[in-house]
Amino acid sequence: MSHDEAHYRLLRMLEDNPDISQRELADALGMSVGKAHYLLRGLIEKGFVKAGNFRRSNNKLGYLYKLTPSGIREKLNVTRRYLARREAEYKSIRAEIESLKAEMEAAAGSRGDS
Repeated sequence: MSHDEAHYRLLRMLEDNPDISQRELADALGMSVGKAHYLLRGLIEKGFVKAGNFRRSNNKLGYLYKLTPSGIREKLNVTRRYLARREAEYKSIRAEIESLKAEMEAAAGSRGDS
């Protein structure tokens, strides 16, 4: 997973689930808890995310993660970059598929297959 993709998914997950635990976040993103913590700390240090304490119903201390205005802008920027990269990947895959189809048609035509 690229740096931008990790930040995109992390910011989106936090925006959609502000009370998510780091373990749940790591599981959802397919990464270790340590990596999720590292990425989350970086976003907090940059001022993109605020973390506030609150108590869960089972009396465990938890956090509530909120995107700051600069975090919302960063999410938009990361989303733009992520989308541009995914669109480029899509175009590349489409071109490869078309090339493979043409190659198969040419091979079938030269053998007389239909």
